[in-house]
Amino acid sequence: MRQFGLIGKNLSHSFSKQYFEQKFGKEGITDASYSLFELVEIGEFTALVQEHQLSGLNVTIPYKEAILPYLDEIDEEAKAIGAVNTIQFTESGLKGFNTDVIGFRNSIKPFLENIHTRALILGTGGAAKAVAYVLENLGIKITYVSRNPKAENELSYTDINSFVMKHHLLIVNTTPIGTFPNITEAPELPYEYLTEQHFLYDLVYNPSETQFLQHAKAAGAIAINGEQMLKIQAEEAWKVWEKG
Repeated sequence: MRQFGLIGKNLSHSFSKQYFEQKFGKEGITDASYSLFELVEIGEFTALVQEHQLSGLNVTIPYKEAILPYLDEIDEEAKAIGAVNTIQFTESGLKGFNTDVIGFRNSIKPFLENIHTRALILGTGGAAKAVAYVLENLGIKITYVSRNPKAENELSYTDINSFVMKHHLLIVNTTPIGTFPNITEAPELPYEYLTEQHFLYDLVYNPSETQFLQHAKAAGAIAINGEQMLKIQAEEAWKVWEKG
């Protein structure tokens, strides 16, 4: 039996286990299982690998960057991004990939218009890096928004005013804010400045419509959640594991 799984924190909200179990059942894959592995801190990863005969892992918040030193090899694209969300177990060791890239790119591209030339990315973690990589490759200028801005291209939430909102018509939430069970929470933005020209994309998919997206819909803006991205990146992860 091949064992796959997801490492991260607060995994009870994740649909990954459900997704892969449904996939296994639908496609008649009888030699595979999928588990959730809660790690209090990334140092527990070594023991996890030693205790289980794993064939592949997904990586989620907050370990997409912290996992890098534990890998024997990193795919060139994942290396350029600086974050990994998929681990392939091979005879020569553990290799990291980033399937968030194709998941995000393929799910957002059909909705992008010529007016979406600048984007605010809420958060600065591993998922934010994959989003930035995609948007920059699409020619969209990005600015990160963080509670503790450290770089030149980072703003704090208190910096976001009507001018910033007007000139950044694409806003992508890569933080877990608003994830079940904290469904009444939303990133602290001046939502009153949203217009029909705005496009809000939330990587959160549970609930399917977060407070962040409800604000978008109230303004007549485009509102997309992360469910399609989840499905695409999961299928890409499966391809990686099958090659291993």
